[in-house]
Amino acid sequence: MKVNPLHYAKLVKLMMDGAYNCHELADMTGLAYATVLSYAKALHKEKAAHISMWDKDSVGRDTVKIYMIGAGRDAKRQTMPRTEVYKRYRDKKRHQELLRRMVL
Repeated sequence: MKVNPLHYAKLVKLMMDGAYNCHELADMTGLAYATVLSYAKALHKEKAAHISMWDKDSVGRDTVKIYMIGAGRDAKRQTMPRTEVYKRYRDKKRHQELLRRMVL
């Protein structure tokens, strides 16, 4: 859908009023996700918007940016220590091996 001033104004108003990710903003404004993402990135680059928080994806990682209009510091991403990442990986492999043995 073509971005007209009304859609852009609605996008900016939503970003001012609450904390939404780009998928939610696209649904609420009727704009394509790629359009909303490009506007959010442009606003962020020009320091007219900031990342207010990070949302978790389906795996539990902080990858979904929540933008808000206004100057501010970007929220820090929560990272998992490498030891925890390796522990989860080993546990997953151990569990897969156990399932494989039970099936055979």
